[in-house]
Formats: sequence, structure tokens, C-alpha cells
Amino acid sequence: MTHVKKIIEAGLPLSQAKKALILLHGRGGSAEDILTLREHLPVNDFYIVAPQATNNSWYPLSFLAPIQQNEPWFSSALAYVKSIVEDIQAAGIPAEHIYIGGFSQGACLTLEFATRNAQRWGGVFALTGGLIGDKIYPEHYQGDFAGTKVFIANSQNDPHVPITRSEDSKKLMEKMGAQVNVKVYHDRPHTIVMDELQETGKILVG
Repeated sequence: MTHVKKIIEAGLPLSQAKKALILLHGRGGSAEDILTLREHLPVNDFYIVAPQATNNSWYPLSFLAPIQQNEPWFSSALAYVKSIVEDIQAAGIPAEHIYIGGFSQGACLTLEFATRNAQRWGGVFALTGGLIGDKIYPEHYQGDFAGTKVFIANSQNDPHVPITRSEDSKKLMEKMGAQVNVKVYHDRPHTIVMDELQETGKILVG
């Protein structure tokens, strides 16, 4: 099975905005849930879009499973995000003014999409995330981030995303030209804390 495209929009109309933000929800979450982040972010002049994953999940297994085991959902999720980027670009907003971020499963998908399509993005943020796969496969990624700022948050003991994967993701992305800040929170549950949103705000204002 594959994802059926269903999006929720907020902020400025796409035809009027000069910047865009794509928000990707976590497993079991929803587009409505992740859109509430905008209340805590400096995005008054953004077009904001949140896609809804079919069955509330971008792919069925852990992000640490072999990629083939998460197909065809995984490839469908990447294509889904790409279609949204293309819609935004068709409206006249270039990649360097497109920001992509998400939480948990959505954070992993954010990093995976941005790195497989490395270029000068407006900014990238992953609230508890890392690149996807049983290990990191450098051959899956191409392009040059050209200085794109990336924020990755995690906890020392997150039950779903090992901090080592976040750190290894940083190393690969930096080799591809990104400026990556990994911030580790002590004893933080699998959630989003206000400090993460403040760090994300720094990405969104350039």
C-alpha cells in the first residue's frame, strides 16, 4: 500500500507567501497535531503545510529496520514529501526558502528526505530523529547542503531513536555541507520540550 495525499494548510496562502514550512507528524500522530507547533514558532509570514500519513504512520516498522522491510510505505512517504516540495516550488518559492521539520517518525523522514535531496534548504529540524535504515548508507544520499542549518534534538535515553544515530546523521550531513547542531536533553521523555522549539525558531529566522 502507499500513501494517499491529504494535506492541511495554515499561515499565509501559498500564492502570497515567500517562505514555506513543511511539518511532518510522528507515528500515531496527525497533521492537526503537528500544526499546533506553529503557535510556538516565528512563522507569521510562512505558508505552512502538514501532510497526513495514511493510517497515521509513515512506515510500519522501526526506522532502524532494514529499509526494504518498510517498503512500499517508505518510498511512498519520500515521494509524498517530494510532491509537496514541488507544489511549493511551482508557486514560486525556491528551495532556499523552504523549511522542513518534524517529530519522531516525522523527524526521521525529514532528515531522510532532505539528505537524499541535499541542496540549500531554508532550514531543517528534526525533533528526536536520525537517518533511516538498519545502518546509514552513504550511497543513498547526494547533493550539497551548501551551508543549510540543521537542528537535531534527542534525549540521552530515548526509547525509539538512539542518540548515536542522531550523532552519526550529523556527521554525514556535515560532510555534505550542512551546519548541524545536535542538542541532547537529559532525562527528557519522548516528547517536544519548549527549548527545542526555541532552537527551531533560530533555524526559521535564518
